[in-house]
Amino acid sequence: MVPFGGTAHSEHFHGEIMGNAVDTQKYSLKSGKCKFSARYLLKGTDKDGQSCKLFIENELIDDNCWRPTIITDSEYLRNWEKLTLTAAVDAIEKDVTVKIYGSDV
Repeated sequence: MVPFGGTAHSEHFHGEIMGNAVDTQKYSLKSGKCKFSARYLLKGTDKDGQSCKLFIENELIDDNCWRPTIITDSEYLRNWEKLTLTAAVDAIEKDVTVKIYGSDV
């Protein structure tokens, strides 16, 4: 388990990770595969200017497919809980950028 921190900036939400987020890596001796996931809670402001929180769990489904799940107390962002989401995870020097994309279910 690897702790990390960070911030979020978009037209819909601005905030920062509360405490430490956790990146987990589970290696299976049986299959020889590694399962990756990250879990973090962000506190910030939605597009309507309302204070809110976002919980994000982002799992690597296969070699290039990240599947995030979002839970929020924001009325403006509430529909994100129902979207089919994907994410792009890019390493830039010592930092990591995660971009989350959604489409209707």
